[in-house]
Amino acid sequence: MPDELHQRGMKVRRKVLGDAHVDRAEQNKTAVDDGFQRYITEAAWGSVWTGGAVDLRTRSLITVALLAGLGHHEELAMHIRATKNTGATLAEIREALMHVAVYAGVPAANAAFAVLKKIATEEGL
Repeated sequence: MPDELHQRGMKVRRKVLGDAHVDRAEQNKTAVDDGFQRYITEAAWGSVWTGGAVDLRTRSLITVALLAGLGHHEELAMHIRATKNTGATLAEIREALMHVAVYAGVPAANAAFAVLKKIATEEGL
């Protein structure tokens, strides 16, 4: 089962984040983080991201909102960039961040909007 989860996870991880990102992550892993990389590939990508009740676009927006609310800006930036692969639009991301403002706080949303603005400018979202 773990090998199946890992294969399924790598497939969706590549679809969402892109081959270049995943290849970099795989090349940079060491004995220190190998187990952790396998865990996130299996648990997050192979299990949660492959659940059948929600499509990738919606899952992507949920992830953006959670990362913004928790203040995980580096991961947030990665997932905002990944919306090019999931189909989430700039308008939908903005709406998700408005929810962050109400439910997680204006400072969290303000910081997330700054991340979004930077990426939207750099990458033409």
